[in-house]
Amino acid sequence: MSTAPQEAHPAPLAPTPQAGDDSDDSSGSGLTVILAFGANLLVAIAKSIVAALTGSASMLAEAAHSWADTGNEVFLLIGERRARKPADAAHPMGYGRSGYVWAMFAAIGLFAVGAGVSIWHGIQSLGASGDEGADYTWGYVVLGISFLLEGTSFLQALRQTRAGAKRRRISPLRYVRTTSDPMLRAVFAEDSAALVGLVIAGLGLFLHQVTGNAMWDALGSILVGVLLGVIAVILIGRNASLLTGEGGTPLVRNRLLAILEENPDIETVTFLHTEWIGANKLFVVASVDVVGDVKESELREKVQAVEDLLEREDDVERALLTLARPGDTTRLEPAPLPDWYGPSDGD
Repeated sequence: MSTAPQEAHPAPLAPTPQAGDDSDDSSGSGLTVILAFGANLLVAIAKSIVAALTGSASMLAEAAHSWADTGNEVFLLIGERRARKPADAAHPMGYGRSGYVWAMFAAIGLFAVGAGVSIWHGIQSLGASGDEGADYTWGYVVLGISFLLEGTSFLQALRQTRAGAKRRRISPLRYVRTTSDPMLRAVFAEDSAALVGLVIAGLGLFLHQVTGNAMWDALGSILVGVLLGVIAVILIGRNASLLTGEGGTPLVRNRLLAILEENPDIETVTFLHTEWIGANKLFVVASVDVVGDVKESELREKVQAVEDLLEREDDVERALLTLARPGDTTRLEPAPLPDWYGPSDGD
């Protein structure tokens, strides 16, 4: 018999929440996106008011950029909400991948609107005359307010990132790159780019003020656009990888392999496949050789017990075990961990 008997699969057992577990990541990502949305909305309103008061074309472009960022957060909020929908007959693995789709929309919007508007406006402003009578004081005030609001949103994303990175034994920046949570990565990347962009915009405004040459303001806008374009391309690539079936990290794979090999009912593990089907949600398929010759009813119970054991892991949404092919005694070896994994912290 090469596969486990087919039967209705029970609902996964809920893991016991522990401090720092990824079981809280879904709600944490929702809070992170909501804070980012609120910060971007307030920044967009502040810039729009200053643009109306001063008539500054540069501030008007900045306001348009912030409104575009606010729209991107709406995409992320929709994705975060849809990804939490429970599994049904049409989507037996749940709707977790919806988060990747909507995060992809947000990344494309960042590229097309954020980067495109900034670069296009900067190019148009290269030939502008010198000082156009803009009120620099209002410009600095709104940049400062924007920095505070974006910084608040960034700190929330950084807090969630550090918690996940500590559990994965990797650096926060690498965690942002490799995490299966598209909402956290998008907010962290966009807020980081926004803070750097505000510094660039402030320098451009200052150089425009002291030299009277609008070229500096234009160059600042172009640099911000290039920065946003790079961030958007990275986000698009990561979401595309997750949508096309990216597997779990070597650390996760080795942990699951150890659970199977330490089970007294498992003789050998010959195949192990992991695939992200949502933020911190893995689909696991394994082929195993069961100890001894057991009758079919007992075999079903043993296989089901091991599947339930795997599904108690924080990252595992669904586990499916099959029996190894007759004569297949190939034993899986743990995957080597890259050098950038830190020392074990007991996980």
